[in-house]
Amino acid sequence: MIATDSMADAPLSHPASAPAPAQADDTPLYVPRKKIYPQAVKGRFRTTKWIVLAVTLGLYYFLPFLRWDRGPNAPDQAILLDLANGRFYFFFIEIWPQEVYYLTGLLVLASLVLFLMNAVAGRVWCGYLCPQTVWTDLFYAVERLIEGDRRERMRKAKEKWSLETIAQRTLKHSIRLMIAWWTGGAWVLYFADAPTLVYELATFQGPPLAYIWIGILTFTTYVLAGFMREQVCTYMCPWPRIQAALTDEYALNVTYRYDRGEPRGSMKKNEVLKKQGLPAGDCIDCDQCVAVCPTGVDIRKGLQLDCIQCGLCIDACNTVMTKIGRPEGLIAYDTDMNVQVRMEGKPEVRRVVRPRTVLYAGLIVLAGAIMLTALAMRTNVGLSVMHDRNPLFVRLSDGSIRNGFTIRVANKTLDERRYALTVEGLPEAKLDIVGGEIDQQGRAVVTVGPDQTLEARILVTGGETTPPASTDLHFTITDLESGETAGANDHFKAP
Repeated sequence: MIATDSMADAPLSHPASAPAPAQADDTPLYVPRKKIYPQAVKGRFRTTKWIVLAVTLGLYYFLPFLRWDRGPNAPDQAILLDLANGRFYFFFIEIWPQEVYYLTGLLVLASLVLFLMNAVAGRVWCGYLCPQTVWTDLFYAVERLIEGDRRERMRKAKEKWSLETIAQRTLKHSIRLMIAWWTGGAWVLYFADAPTLVYELATFQGPPLAYIWIGILTFTTYVLAGFMREQVCTYMCPWPRIQAALTDEYALNVTYRYDRGEPRGSMKKNEVLKKQGLPAGDCIDCDQCVAVCPTGVDIRKGLQLDCIQCGLCIDACNTVMTKIGRPEGLIAYDTDMNVQVRMEGKPEVRRVVRPRTVLYAGLIVLAGAIMLTALAMRTNVGLSVMHDRNPLFVRLSDGSIRNGFTIRVANKTLDERRYALTVEGLPEAKLDIVGGEIDQQGRAVVTVGPDQTLEARILVTGGETTPPASTDLHFTITDLESGETAGANDHFKAP
């Protein structure tokens, strides 16, 4: 396993009343990793995590089987990445390869939402929605179910192996492998018709590439969620380092309120101190916040790189506070700034709406509006035009000038369509098409099959008057059935 960086254990901020001791010069940069055994906990944040886990995994595993009727000649899988035919289907939306800007827009939106989440509540993505967190939570649940809670697992790790230990660990790893295998299996189902691919895989008739990707994702899920766990969050993931540059003093983070908790001590000791009128905090040094942390962080040392802001330490601390008759909230979503102002006797400051969050929200609305507008205005026909490079023009025997163009017409419907091509910008221009037909209105007419593109050669001949050296042309393609149009611009070249 990866060694733990001692810098990751150092707090990013320290309570004023409990400064961090200076490190000796001989402190090693890396120390041996200590295996973490998180304890089970109950509370509203743990319940929220269970709900998020159930929803996200349910969507991931079962969405490929959701059907969506797109009519004849179209796949009926709701979400499908059809790489063979160059299509991405998302319910009623169909994205073609040339519309990759929609994918760019989705990535921009996702980034902005992540920035907004960070500005409001820190690493809430890491604590609740990150796939590494979700699958690790699931693996921990399997581990507790089979081997017991924290103390039992720690005890069994120190004991010699027995038949019971071997049976439990075999069962645990078998279930983990099944989860990891189905994780990889569910992923490939997004790239082909799910029921058909499941049957082919089960009967060993599936494509080799599907088995390869299932193997890769099975291995990565099993290793990352089963063994590396918090090491992924601390060392492999760049987001903890990026979000540190995006946050500010108003962002809510899981915070130990040392203004209330310090000086900490045992319950009996603090009770004696309070009766004597001496300072005594509510923290009884029970270490439950550390015991439940999936990354082994002591939140009382301040905000740290390892902390994924999952809130489980809040649930653990609230449980202890309730048992000893103290108010909840010794650990809560708060800011260090509020801790300081409370110590100074000033009112707390909570600013969810501020320039940073307004900017992110505004950009999200703007990017979303642009994408929705583009989707609403998109047509089912596409046109691209490319001028011949050599020769640029040809002078005919009657003195007129002719240019050649290659057009590509895209039919995005699921039916065969006929399209008429017209050109504007050159008076008295004559239009010809190689291998096609010209209708009575002088338009070039092409027929394109369902969900296909057609390439054709177009010849544009000028009138009796010699045109300028370069004339702007506008080509328009019209669907003769629906009336939808698409256009493209190019130039007519002459001596």
